[in-house]
Amino acid sequence: MVNNYLIEICIGNIEDAIKASKFPIDRIELNSALELGGLSTSLETLKYLKKTIPQPICCMVRPRGGDFFYNETEYQIMLKDAKAFLEAGADGIVFGFLNEDKTINKTRTKEMTDLIHSYGKEAVFHKAYDETPNMEQATKELVELEIDRVLTSGQAVYPDIIEGCRKINTLNEKYGDRLQFLPGGGVRIENVQDVLKTAKTNQIHMTSKKQNPGGYLEFDSEQLEKILNNIKKL
Repeated sequence: MVNNYLIEICIGNIEDAIKASKFPIDRIELNSALELGGLSTSLETLKYLKKTIPQPICCMVRPRGGDFFYNETEYQIMLKDAKAFLEAGADGIVFGFLNEDKTINKTRTKEMTDLIHSYGKEAVFHKAYDETPNMEQATKELVELEIDRVLTSGQAVYPDIIEGCRKINTLNEKYGDRLQFLPGGGVRIENVQDVLKTAKTNQIHMTSKKQNPGGYLEFDSEQLEKILNNIKKL
Protein backbone atom coordinates (compact mmCIF):
# COMPACT_ATOMS: atom_id res chain seq x y z
CA MET A 1 0.00 0.00 0.00
CA VAL A 2 1.01 3.61 -0.48
CA ASN A 3 -0.18 6.13 2.11
CA ASN A 4 -2.88 3.62 3.15
CA TYR A 5 -4.21 3.33 -0.42
CA LEU A 6 -4.35 -0.09 -2.09
CA ILE A 7 -2.80 0.03 -5.56
CA GLU A 8 -3.97 -2.22 -8.40
CA ILE A 9 -2.09 -2.30 -11.70
CA CYS A 10 -3.59 -3.58 -14.94
CA ILE A 11 -0.93 -5.56 -16.82
CA GLY A 12 -0.91 -7.16 -20.27
CA ASN A 13 2.04 -9.58 -20.29
CA ILE A 14 4.56 -11.53 -18.22
CA GLU A 15 7.50 -9.15 -18.47
CA ASP A 16 5.42 -6.14 -17.45
CA ALA A 17 3.90 -8.00 -14.50
CA ILE A 18 7.37 -8.82 -13.19
CA LYS A 19 8.48 -5.19 -13.59
CA ALA A 20 5.36 -3.87 -11.83
CA SER A 21 5.74 -6.35 -8.97
CA LYS A 22 8.95 -4.58 -7.90
CA PHE A 23 6.90 -1.54 -6.88
CA PRO A 24 4.77 -1.24 -3.71
CA ILE A 25 1.61 -2.39 -5.45
CA ASP A 26 -0.97 -4.64 -3.85
CA ARG A 27 -2.75 -6.43 -6.68
CA ILE A 28 -2.39 -7.15 -10.38
CA GLU A 29 -5.23 -7.40 -12.87
CA LEU A 30 -3.81 -9.74 -15.49
CA ASN A 31 -4.96 -9.25 -19.09
CA SER A 32 -3.79 -9.48 -22.65
CA ALA A 33 -4.37 -6.96 -25.44
CA LEU A 34 -4.68 -3.79 -23.38
CA GLU A 35 -5.13 -1.90 -26.65
CA LEU A 36 -8.53 -3.63 -26.91
CA GLY A 37 -9.45 -2.73 -23.35
CA GLY A 38 -8.09 -5.97 -21.91
CA LEU A 39 -8.83 -9.56 -22.90
CA SER A 40 -8.31 -12.91 -21.18
CA THR A 41 -4.75 -13.89 -20.45
CA SER A 42 -3.39 -17.36 -21.09
CA LEU A 43 -3.46 -20.10 -18.48
CA GLU A 44 0.29 -20.65 -18.74
CA THR A 45 0.94 -16.94 -18.19
CA LEU A 46 -1.00 -17.08 -14.93
CA LYS A 47 0.77 -20.25 -13.80
CA TYR A 48 4.17 -18.72 -14.45
CA LEU A 49 3.39 -15.49 -12.62
CA LYS A 50 1.90 -17.27 -9.60
CA LYS A 51 5.32 -18.88 -9.16
CA THR A 52 7.23 -15.66 -9.83
CA ILE A 53 5.61 -12.66 -8.16
CA PRO A 54 4.15 -12.21 -4.65
CA GLN A 55 1.13 -10.02 -5.38
CA PRO A 56 -2.40 -11.42 -5.71
CA ILE A 57 -3.48 -11.80 -9.34
CA CYS A 58 -7.01 -11.26 -10.61
CA CYS A 59 -7.54 -12.61 -14.12
CA MET A 60 -9.62 -10.93 -16.77
CA VAL A 61 -12.12 -13.24 -18.46
CA ARG A 62 -13.13 -11.54 -21.69
CA PRO A 63 -12.87 -13.50 -24.95
CA ARG A 64 -13.04 -10.60 -27.41
CA GLY A 65 -13.21 -6.85 -27.73
CA GLY A 66 -16.40 -4.94 -28.33
CA ASP A 67 -19.59 -5.24 -26.33
CA PHE A 68 -20.37 -7.38 -23.28
CA PHE A 69 -23.41 -9.19 -24.72
CA TYR A 70 -22.10 -12.68 -25.34
CA ASN A 71 -23.64 -15.62 -27.16
CA GLU A 72 -24.11 -18.92 -25.36
CA THR A 73 -20.93 -20.49 -26.72
CA GLU A 74 -18.84 -17.50 -25.61
CA TYR A 75 -20.47 -17.57 -22.21
CA GLN A 76 -19.82 -21.26 -21.60
CA ILE A 77 -16.18 -20.88 -22.62
CA MET A 78 -15.83 -17.92 -20.25
CA LEU A 79 -17.06 -20.10 -17.39
CA LYS A 80 -14.53 -22.77 -18.32
CA ASP A 81 -11.72 -20.21 -18.58
CA ALA A 82 -12.63 -18.83 -15.17
CA LYS A 83 -12.61 -22.30 -13.62
CA ALA A 84 -9.22 -23.07 -15.16
CA PHE A 85 -7.78 -19.81 -13.80
CA LEU A 86 -9.19 -20.51 -10.36
CA GLU A 87 -7.77 -24.03 -10.38
CA ALA A 88 -4.39 -22.51 -11.28
CA GLY A 89 -4.45 -20.15 -8.31
CA ALA A 90 -6.08 -16.94 -9.55
CA ASP A 91 -7.03 -14.73 -6.60
CA GLY A 92 -10.03 -13.31 -8.38
CA ILE A 93 -11.85 -13.20 -11.69
CA VAL A 94 -12.69 -9.97 -13.51
CA PHE A 95 -15.70 -10.15 -15.82
CA GLY A 96 -18.86 -8.42 -16.96
CA PHE A 97 -22.11 -9.67 -18.44
CA LEU A 98 -24.70 -7.32 -19.92
CA ASN A 99 -27.99 -7.88 -21.67
CA GLU A 100 -28.59 -6.52 -25.14
CA ASP A 101 -30.05 -3.35 -23.60
CA LYS A 102 -26.86 -2.97 -21.49
CA THR A 103 -28.52 -3.80 -18.18
CA ILE A 104 -26.78 -6.33 -15.92
CA ASN A 105 -27.32 -9.94 -16.98
CA LYS A 106 -28.19 -11.18 -13.53
CA THR A 107 -28.44 -14.89 -14.34
CA ARG A 108 -24.98 -15.10 -15.86
CA THR A 109 -23.42 -12.80 -13.28
CA LYS A 110 -24.82 -14.94 -10.49
CA GLU A 111 -23.50 -18.16 -12.03
CA MET A 112 -20.02 -16.73 -12.49
CA THR A 113 -20.00 -15.21 -9.02
CA ASP A 114 -21.07 -18.47 -7.42
CA LEU A 115 -18.30 -20.30 -9.28
CA ILE A 116 -15.68 -17.81 -8.09
CA HIS A 117 -16.91 -17.83 -4.50
CA SER A 118 -16.87 -21.64 -4.46
CA TYR A 119 -13.08 -21.28 -4.63
CA GLY A 120 -13.08 -18.59 -1.95
CA LYS A 121 -11.90 -15.94 -4.42
CA GLU A 122 -13.04 -12.44 -5.42
CA ALA A 123 -15.71 -11.73 -8.03
CA VAL A 124 -14.93 -8.44 -9.77
CA PHE A 125 -17.31 -6.77 -12.21
CA HIS A 126 -15.34 -4.69 -14.70
CA LYS A 127 -16.12 -1.47 -16.55
CA ALA A 128 -19.04 -3.00 -18.41
CA TYR A 129 -20.75 -1.49 -15.38
CA ASP A 130 -20.09 1.96 -16.85
CA GLU A 131 -22.22 1.13 -19.89
CA THR A 132 -25.34 0.41 -17.86
CA PRO A 133 -28.17 2.94 -18.29
CA ASN A 134 -28.77 3.35 -14.55
CA MET A 135 -25.78 3.14 -12.22
CA GLU A 136 -27.89 3.12 -9.08
CA GLN A 137 -29.96 0.17 -10.28
CA ALA A 138 -26.87 -1.65 -11.52
CA THR A 139 -25.20 -1.14 -8.14
CA LYS A 140 -28.19 -2.53 -6.27
CA GLU A 141 -28.13 -5.59 -8.51
CA LEU A 142 -24.42 -6.18 -8.05
CA VAL A 143 -24.89 -5.98 -4.28
CA GLU A 144 -27.72 -8.51 -4.47
CA LEU A 145 -25.58 -10.78 -6.65
CA GLU A 146 -22.78 -10.62 -4.05
CA ILE A 147 -20.15 -9.12 -6.34
CA ASP A 148 -17.11 -8.19 -4.26
CA ARG A 149 -15.78 -5.25 -6.24
CA VAL A 150 -16.68 -3.10 -9.23
CA LEU A 151 -14.17 -1.28 -11.44
CA THR A 152 -15.61 2.03 -12.57
CA SER A 153 -14.85 5.50 -13.83
CA GLY A 154 -18.31 6.60 -12.73
CA GLN A 155 -19.26 6.55 -16.43
CA ALA A 156 -16.81 9.37 -17.12
CA VAL A 157 -14.33 9.40 -19.99
CA TYR A 158 -10.84 10.87 -19.68
CA PRO A 159 -10.15 13.72 -19.08
CA ASP A 160 -13.48 14.10 -17.22
CA ILE A 161 -12.83 11.35 -14.68
CA ILE A 162 -13.24 13.67 -11.68
CA GLU A 163 -16.92 14.14 -12.51
CA GLY A 164 -17.25 10.37 -12.50
CA CYS A 165 -15.48 10.19 -9.16
CA ARG A 166 -18.22 12.35 -7.65
CA LYS A 167 -20.71 9.65 -8.67
CA ILE A 168 -18.44 6.97 -7.22
CA ASN A 169 -18.33 8.86 -3.93
CA THR A 170 -22.11 9.08 -3.78
CA LEU A 171 -22.54 5.37 -4.50
CA ASN A 172 -19.73 4.44 -2.11
CA GLU A 173 -21.44 6.32 0.72
CA LYS A 174 -24.63 4.30 0.14
CA TYR A 175 -23.27 0.87 -0.76
CA GLY A 176 -19.59 0.85 0.24
CA ASP A 177 -20.20 -1.44 3.21
CA ARG A 178 -21.43 -4.14 0.80
CA LEU A 179 -19.52 -3.50 -2.42
CA GLN A 180 -15.98 -2.25 -3.02
CA PHE A 181 -15.71 0.61 -5.52
CA LEU A 182 -12.43 0.66 -7.44
CA PRO A 183 -11.94 3.92 -9.37
CA GLY A 184 -10.08 3.49 -12.64
CA GLY A 185 -10.08 4.47 -16.27
CA GLY A 186 -8.14 7.64 -16.99
CA VAL A 187 -5.94 7.78 -13.88
CA ARG A 188 -2.87 9.85 -14.68
CA ILE A 189 0.06 11.49 -12.89
CA GLU A 190 -1.66 14.85 -12.88
CA ASN A 191 -5.08 13.70 -11.60
CA VAL A 192 -4.43 10.77 -9.23
CA GLN A 193 -4.64 12.95 -6.12
CA ASP A 194 -7.96 14.46 -7.20
CA VAL A 195 -9.32 11.01 -8.11
CA LEU A 196 -8.66 9.66 -4.62
CA LYS A 197 -9.82 12.82 -2.85
CA THR A 198 -13.05 12.94 -4.83
CA ALA A 199 -13.98 9.26 -4.98
CA LYS A 200 -13.04 8.82 -1.30
CA THR A 201 -12.15 5.16 -1.69
CA ASN A 202 -9.15 3.38 -0.21
CA GLN A 203 -8.01 1.83 -3.49
CA ILE A 204 -7.24 2.76 -7.08
CA HIS A 205 -6.78 1.01 -10.43
CA MET A 206 -4.40 2.13 -13.18
CA THR A 207 -2.54 0.84 -16.21
CA SER A 208 0.54 3.10 -16.23
CA LYS A 209 1.03 2.33 -19.89
CA LYS A 210 2.86 3.60 -22.93
CA GLN A 211 2.99 2.63 -26.59
CA ASN A 212 5.60 0.00 -27.40
CA PRO A 213 7.39 0.33 -30.78
CA GLY A 214 6.07 -3.15 -31.53
CA GLY A 215 2.52 -1.79 -31.54
CA TYR A 216 1.18 -2.84 -28.15
CA LEU A 217 0.69 -1.09 -24.83
CA GLU A 218 3.35 -1.82 -22.23
CA PHE A 219 3.98 -0.95 -18.60
CA ASP A 220 5.68 2.39 -17.97
CA SER A 221 7.73 2.20 -14.76
CA GLU A 222 8.62 5.91 -14.76
CA GLN A 223 4.96 6.89 -14.98
CA LEU A 224 4.03 4.55 -12.12
CA GLU A 225 6.80 5.91 -9.92
CA LYS A 226 5.52 9.47 -10.42
CA ILE A 227 1.93 8.40 -9.71
CA LEU A 228 2.97 6.66 -6.50
CA ASN A 229 4.96 9.70 -5.42
CA ASN A 230 1.86 11.86 -5.87
CA ILE A 231 -0.17 9.42 -3.77
CA LYS A 232 2.46 9.64 -1.03
CA LYS A 233 1.89 13.42 -0.91
CA LEU A 234 -1.81 13.13 -0.06
